[in-house]
Amino acid sequence: MSNLTERSGPLEDLTIIDCTMAFAGPFGTTLLADLGANVIKVEPPRGDNFRTVPPFPPDYDHAFKRTDAGADYGMAFAGVNRNKRSICLDLKDPGDREVLLQLCEQADAIVENMRAGVMDKLGLGYEVIGKRNPRIVYGCVRGYGDPRTGESPYADWPCLDVAGQSAGGLVEASGDIFPIAISDIYPGTLMAMGLLAAVHRARNTGHGEFFDVAMYDAVMTLLKSNVAAYSLTQQPPKPGRRALVPFGLFPAKDGRIAIAAPVEHHWAMLCDAMERPDLKTDERTETNPKRSANQDFTEAEVAKWTVTKTKQEILDLIGGKVPCGPANTMQEVFDDPHVDARGMLEDYQIPGDNPAAALAGNPIKFADVPTGLYQAPPKLGEHTEEILAEFGIKR
Repeated sequence: MSNLTERSGPLEDLTIIDCTMAFAGPFGTTLLADLGANVIKVEPPRGDNFRTVPPFPPDYDHAFKRTDAGADYGMAFAGVNRNKRSICLDLKDPGDREVLLQLCEQADAIVENMRAGVMDKLGLGYEVIGKRNPRIVYGCVRGYGDPRTGESPYADWPCLDVAGQSAGGLVEASGDIFPIAISDIYPGTLMAMGLLAAVHRARNTGHGEFFDVAMYDAVMTLLKSNVAAYSLTQQPPKPGRRALVPFGLFPAKDGRIAIAAPVEHHWAMLCDAMERPDLKTDERTETNPKRSANQDFTEAEVAKWTVTKTKQEILDLIGGKVPCGPANTMQEVFDDPHVDARGMLEDYQIPGDNPAAALAGNPIKFADVPTGLYQAPPKLGEHTEEILAEFGIKR
């Protein structure tokens, strides 16, 4: 639980105009906000469409009246929009476009995740904003990139997470679609990293620049080893085959547990815990290459042992010795002493007649500078007047 009441962190001097919506962009900008950046979330009159994704708190404001009562967002939105302030602007309106340009004049960066050309048609592309502030960094996440950094035959195509996972090769590599939006999460993370790199350069040179992250490209980056291997062999990996064995999930009495013991001294300790010293010298399992060649046999022998024990019993025997981890349910995650010790659940009060809730904490910890939740996810346009006054803008 965070005790912060104001922005704190190494990025306190960074101001970001955040025109992103849904998941990929907001995920990246909330990472920056957690590190202290002043993130101003620009939303259209209807709000970020992620506000309407369930589950909803009991006092959810379906009408989006922007009153003091109720919350006008679901918990999916809350998870990626903490520590931000919201200003409501209609970018189809000339007056509101001018407000955005004036915000950008005083900002370090602007980010968006619209389809290629949308901001240009509104008169808010990099070239226009860059004239108003030559030092500004303009970053974006797109499905297939922006023509400024490389033409793609799919540049105009819309893209959501499942399309990015599939096109970039992840689905074929893993065998299925990831149940979490990895091709939103990872591009958003790379966007945050690219933004910091570009701002660093801009502060050294006095010149900003444009950069983008394509969801397709980001997924390929996740598969660096697969790409390298295929370039040599021209063969896709065999489904279910591993170069490192054992390295995976095994059944327990009360669920599953991950065990990774491809390194020989870890394998020896696992064999001792299983009371199977014979497997240390068995010609099928004595080295990792042999265990890989005999994967089915090796995994079956480990599973024969794990299935007779609970997750905790296995941890009691090999935890701290052999790399392992229980396949925790979310309840088990919430109850884990590690999560409490690391401050990875931060409570906040949902506005309106609603209970308190918890958000995932900032995983980037600093010894000297506190970071974390200091401001609840914003209601639509909650800070419009405050931001206009702060930037000295009159509408």
